[in-house]
Parts: sequence; C-alpha cells; structure tokens
Amino acid sequence: MRAPRRHAITLACLACLASLGSQAQTPPAEPAAVEVVGRRQGGAYEAGQVDGSKSSLPLLEQPQSLRVISRQAIDDLGAVRLDDVLDYVGGVSRQNNFGGLWDNIAIRGLAGNENQGMAMLLNGLAANRGFNAPRDLADVERIEFLKGPVAALYGASEPGGTVNLVTKKPLWQRAGSAEFYAGSWDAYRLALDTTGPLGPQLAYRLNLAVEDKGSFRTHVHSRRQVLAPAFSWRLASTTTLDYSGQWLRHATPLDRGVQAIQGQLGAVPRTQFPGEPADGDVTVTNQGHQLVLQHELAADWRLRGALSWRETTLRGFSTEPNELLSDGRTLSRQRRERDYASDDLALQAELHGRLALGGLQHELLAGLEAYRFELDQRQLRYRPAAGTAGYAIDLLAPVYGQAQPTPTTLITNTLETQRGSALTLQDAVQLAPTWRLVAGLRSETVAQDLLNRSSAVGSSQKPQETSRRLGITWLPARGWALFANAGRSFRPNPGVDVNSQPFAPELGRAAELGAKWEAANKRLGATLALFDIGKRNVVYNNGSGNNAVAGEVRSRGIEFDLAGQIGGHWRLSASLGHYDTTVEKDQTLQPGGRLLNVPRLNASALAVYEGLLPGGGRFGLGGGLTHVGARVGQAYTAAEARAGSAAFMLPAYTTAKLVAYWRATPALRFSLDVDNLADTRYETSSYSRLWVTPGTPRNLTLGVQARF
Repeated sequence: MRAPRRHAITLACLACLASLGSQAQTPPAEPAAVEVVGRRQGGAYEAGQVDGSKSSLPLLEQPQSLRVISRQAIDDLGAVRLDDVLDYVGGVSRQNNFGGLWDNIAIRGLAGNENQGMAMLLNGLAANRGFNAPRDLADVERIEFLKGPVAALYGASEPGGTVNLVTKKPLWQRAGSAEFYAGSWDAYRLALDTTGPLGPQLAYRLNLAVEDKGSFRTHVHSRRQVLAPAFSWRLASTTTLDYSGQWLRHATPLDRGVQAIQGQLGAVPRTQFPGEPADGDVTVTNQGHQLVLQHELAADWRLRGALSWRETTLRGFSTEPNELLSDGRTLSRQRRERDYASDDLALQAELHGRLALGGLQHELLAGLEAYRFELDQRQLRYRPAAGTAGYAIDLLAPVYGQAQPTPTTLITNTLETQRGSALTLQDAVQLAPTWRLVAGLRSETVAQDLLNRSSAVGSSQKPQETSRRLGITWLPARGWALFANAGRSFRPNPGVDVNSQPFAPELGRAAELGAKWEAANKRLGATLALFDIGKRNVVYNNGSGNNAVAGEVRSRGIEFDLAGQIGGHWRLSASLGHYDTTVEKDQTLQPGGRLLNVPRLNASALAVYEGLLPGGGRFGLGGGLTHVGARVGQAYTAAEARAGSAAFMLPAYTTAKLVAYWRATPALRFSLDVDNLADTRYETSSYSRLWVTPGTPRNLTLGVQARF
C-alpha cells in the first residue's frame, strides 16, 4: 500500500470512529483511584483475569494454561526488554533472533516461520507481521503467555501458543517517574513515564526511553529510542475512545555470534565478532498506532471497534559467516545489503455480551476482522565461491579492516501482499455451578499475492480455513480446577518455493489436560498441564539454499507454573517443564530427530523478600535461577544420520541472578541487578554451527528511580 492511499484510509477510519462517539453528550469525569507509576514494590505476581482470552472468566476457571508476567515481576527482574523475562516462563525456548534484530521464541517447542519472528499480539491485535525490533517494555503493563491453540480467537498463530503484550493506560490522577540505569560495558538507559488528565474528558500517558548500550561482544554496540504516547477520551458515560502508539528505532550491527570449530564450541572466544565493523549498523524502525472505540449498549452488552496500523523497516549492510574452510579456522564470509519494509493495516469489530439461554448463562463474543499487509523485500549479496577464502577471517587470530566487496547479486526482490478477513465466534457457558465450557471458531480467508520483480513472475493463492477450539473446566472444590482444551490452528506460510509456487499454509492441532490451584486469598496460584501438539506443512531449508514445504512435527510434554505472594514479605515465581519434540515426517530432516533449540528440560525460580528498615525505609532482596537443558543447535538431516554423524548440540546450562533495592524515601529508590552471577559460559540459541548466540557474561546494572 503506497503512503498517500494508506494515510487516506487511516484518516478516514479515524474520522469515522470519532464521529461515532461525538454524537453523545459528555458527562463530567469521575476521579480514578491512585495507581502506581514507576518501578513497583509491594505489588503482586498473580492475575485474576487475562485480556487475551477475551472472556471475563477468572484465571482459575479458564480451560487453558495461561501465564501472566505482571508489572511487579517485570520490575523485580529489572527487565527492560521482552527477552529479559523469557527464562522465567515455562515452555518458552529461544530461537534464531536474526543476529539480535528481533525477538523469536518457541512456545511448547513449536516456533513460527524462521524469517518472520515470533507470534505476538499487542492489546489483542496482531503485532508480529513485518520486521519488529526487540520489544521494549517501557510502555508495557503486563505480558500474557497464552499457551495452547488461540487461532479460534486470533487466526494466524502457532498451536503452542502466543504472547499478548498489554500496554500502560492513561490514569486520571497526575503521576510521573524518571529512571536512570548504568551497567556493564558502558550500558546506559534513561526512561520517563508521565500521566494525568488534560481535561475532564481527556487523559494522557507518555513513555519515553533512550538507550545507549555497549556489549561484551567486540564491535557490537546498540542504540535505541522509544516514544509511546497514549490518550483516553471519555466521549460519553457509555463511550470511550483510546489511542496508543509507539515509535521505536533500534540500531546495532547484525551479529551472528560465535562458531563451532570441528563441531566443538569454546575455541572461539564468546567476545569475538565475526563481521566487519565498517559495515556499521543495521537499523530497524517500528511505528505502530492503535485506536479503540468502546460503547456500552446495555448493562451486559458492548461494542468494540479497533483500528491498527503498523509500519516497519529493516535496512543496512552486514558481513556474515558463509562456510568454515578445510583448515578448520578460516571462516569464509558473505556480505549482504538489506532493504526491507512492511505496511500492516487492520480493522476489528466485536460485539460482547451476556444472556440467559436454555437455563444457562452465556458470555458471547462475535467479531469481524479484516487486514491488508504488504511486505517489500530487496536483498543484494556477495558470496565467495565454495571452498575459497575470498572475503575471510581467521577465527583464532582475527584481523578486521580488510577491503569490503560490494554486494551485487540480487537474491531477493519481491513484493508480497496479504489480504485477510475473518469471522470469530466464542461462547463461554456456565453449565452448572462447578462447570464451565468455552467453545469458539474462526472462519478465515487469506489472499496471498507475491510478485518477483526480478523475473516478473507472480504467484497467488487464497486459502480458507476454520479454526476451532473447545475447552471445559470442572471446579471440584474451592480453589481447585481441572480442565481440558483442544483446538486447531492455521497460519499462512510467506514466500514461494524454487518453482515460484506459494507454500501451503501450516495446519496445527493441540490438546491439553491440566489442573489449577488458587490460594483462598487469591494471592498465589499454580497450573499443571500435559499437552500434545502437532503441525504439518512446515517450511524448511532443503540444504540447497531453497525452502520447501512437507514437514510434520510433534511436541508432547508437561509443565508446571507457580506465581504469587507468600505471607506479607515473599513473592515467588517458579516453572518446570519437560518436552519431547520430534520431526515426524520430512524430505530432508531425520524423522525422530529433535526440534531446533528446544530442550527436554527447563526450569526457573525467582524469590524476592521485602521488608522495612529501622529508619523507616523499605528494602527488597532476592534472586533467581534458570536451567535450560541440552538442545539441538543445527537441524539434523537424514543424510547426516545415514553417515553416522551426531547432531550438533548446545550444552545445558544454569544461571543465577541477584536483585536488590532500597527505597530511601517514598519518592526515591535505588536498585541493583546482577545477571549470570557465577559468570557461566553458555549459548542461548543457534541456527547452525556457524551461527551460535553466546550468553551474556556476568553483568551488573545500577539504577535510580524517582517519582514526581
């Protein structure tokens, strides 16, 4: 979609939504309760409800495994990016992060397309299409991990689950905070959060963050700027219009990590950068806007209309590993220039309400959604001939600054357009005082068109799918619940194969059984779940540089999550998971082989104690442990299995962290975070033997937070 047309549509939708609300009179605003701004202490980890489920059922009664990372947990972890919380959620494993340029995870062992990043929602609207920089948490209130199939609500997604980020909302009482952090390797961050009323019917919130961050990796340095405004407009006693936006710019060299020599890690220092400093930064820019109009039709019925527009770009040069030559230490390298851009415009309309029907209480949701997404990709590459040194570096004695070849081979020059429309229905039924049933379906059509500008060859397809979900909960005693949940998922595969034919969409199915417990005071809760998930039409690299679709994969396992408060002083979060992920069928990968970057076992624990000092101040002290089991670090092929070669593995690791704070006055707070306390050497993820992401050594962050 070209800019004039895009902006015209956006302005028309904004005007339409505003005119709907402006027809009603505006009553005086009611003052709201005081809420906390800035880093928190004395808050909670538990959550009563989850926005992403689109149901008012309490967390205990939802027939699904759900994990919420509250703002208190984010603050206790000292987290400023989504990546900082991932180790403390059961079922999450890191995947290829595109050299540090985006977030990418697998939930319950199943990842999305390797070139598109992770499945993610922002306030219940799609936020994963395009090129998204590592998500900043400056404007995030909580993070909802929706495990299991959610395609019946959200369409294109993974059957293992998805992530919904809920942003901070404007408050109706003035408040603000400023935070400054300084850490190892000259890392600095300044953040501002301010909110309050602009009048009786209008409130604002503004989050700003500026970060200049060094790294333990030589020649790797990142800079980011975040601007996130939000407004809430009370158009009438029954009508509100909310806006939230974010501008983010993230610039850093593309860093493919360390390399294994003769299949072994450790010879190449974890600090060593395989690229060329002269390439400069690859820059990712994200601009997103959401406008939500809500109108109360009656006591139990409401209408909701939402408009979302996102624009992303990724541009820059990079030098990346190509192959390890026969001497076992010389790395042949390729050089690329990328110019990627995307536009994503989506509209959503929902009717939500309650009624009594057939002697049962129903909570109904009916929704319509439409979107248009454009993906424009152009990539040039220089690649030396196989087996030749060309543009190379000695991994054991690197010398930077050599002459750089100009990328001239055009390997990608495409424009892809997706247009989707969907109808969503959900019913949450109280079958009896101790039984809950949630049923949903989504009928979706996606039209995909791809033009290869180099060959002038186009392709198109229009898959149609209906995703279904059925869940049931039994409440045998106060504070206890047993649940079962099953559903199917659907996700279009981007791109085309070597014959310029579009890939068939991924189809998934998932089932889980589980139990939940909640303390009588609702301040501590736990979930135990067993699951079995599979998907087919998985796109893979066939070893010749081309993608193909034929794969079937499966993931089975058990998970335990616990979060909340014990007594008046302790907050606790813990998770434990065991996973069995396998390739069921494929033309290239070894059937029975494990999936990339997914451990058999992972576990975490975080405990924080809060208390009062004799002089009247407040303190907090705690720590965390994370354990990640051994993982496959490169896709294991059938040819390697026939040759008797073992799979390339990333070793298991355990890390510890320390968290502490001192609140000197009600308005002034100091914090200390120490990550990887024992300075463990480990690898977080890998794409191949030559693209291995090393974990960060021990690092320290000091912070000061002030409220005003």
